[in-house]
Amino acid sequence: MPSFKSHLVSLVLRYSRKKAFASPENLQRWIAAARKTEDHRPPASLNQRFAIETRTVDGFPVYEIAPRAGERRRILYLHGGAYVFEITPYHWHLIADMADRLGYAVTVPIYPIAPEYDFHAMFGMVGKIYRQMLDDTEAEDIIFMGDSAGGNMAVVLTMMAAEEGLPLPSHHVLISPGLDVSLANPAVFEAERDDPWLGIAGGREAIRLYSAGMDPSDWHISPVYGDLSVLPKTLLLTGSRDLLTPDNLIFAQKARDAGVEVELVHEEGMFHVWPLIDMPESRRARERIVAFLGEGHSPVGADKSLEAPSAEAAQ
Repeated sequence: MPSFKSHLVSLVLRYSRKKAFASPENLQRWIAAARKTEDHRPPASLNQRFAIETRTVDGFPVYEIAPRAGERRRILYLHGGAYVFEITPYHWHLIADMADRLGYAVTVPIYPIAPEYDFHAMFGMVGKIYRQMLDDTEAEDIIFMGDSAGGNMAVVLTMMAAEEGLPLPSHHVLISPGLDVSLANPAVFEAERDDPWLGIAGGREAIRLYSAGMDPSDWHISPVYGDLSVLPKTLLLTGSRDLLTPDNLIFAQKARDAGVEVELVHEEGMFHVWPLIDMPESRRARERIVAFLGEGHSPVGADKSLEAPSAEAAQ
């Protein structure tokens, strides 16, 4: 049964964030208001806990959280925000939790967003970052993690890398990803009624602003229509009160049919990107992510004979 806090958060979302997606005009107003207050910098508390370096790629910031000593693995985290909103403290706290519990390095690009920029600028930047990561990290040690729009970007980036003949990441963690924006699935319209956050009208406007005129069924925009066989082992988390979930379930099955190992978390009663919000269900989801990424992995220099008991104890 969903927790009391999740019900409370759903109620707040329905009477606040849901309005942003009620119409194209509403979304435009929310974007304009957001530009006056958005701040991509990590919260001060994170700078006290982690060694964080900043660099620029194509004129945009990239934050690097240093790994634990001896750890090779690295996460490329692509934040959500419907391609039009900036990274938030909620994203940063999830990122910090993963860095703390896993010890992996985390790369966080503050990629260009719409309407000021479009698909080509976004993927020009994140594609460059991935190629730079490959210069000093083996692909088998790279993980793509993303929520919402960022989950879409993780899948598309892997497909684009495969098309270029680049080595591909070892794992995907996709949190409430948007994997089909074509609206070909009528179940999406029914799911919208029970979704306390997202709306189709505003979502369509966000896609229009970002997609550079590409057809919504193009795999660059809706990766469910691409070659899913190139994807790595995937953890996909989606909730029963998210209008994106009907398409996520189709994606999971299509990926499995293509030979991809997919671990699916379909959380009853949960809304869009619930693992970002502090409540019992998000803590359970984060445990699942940590278990998925930590399974069978040992950091450099670790005594594997000492790791087996602790891994068993975590089961």
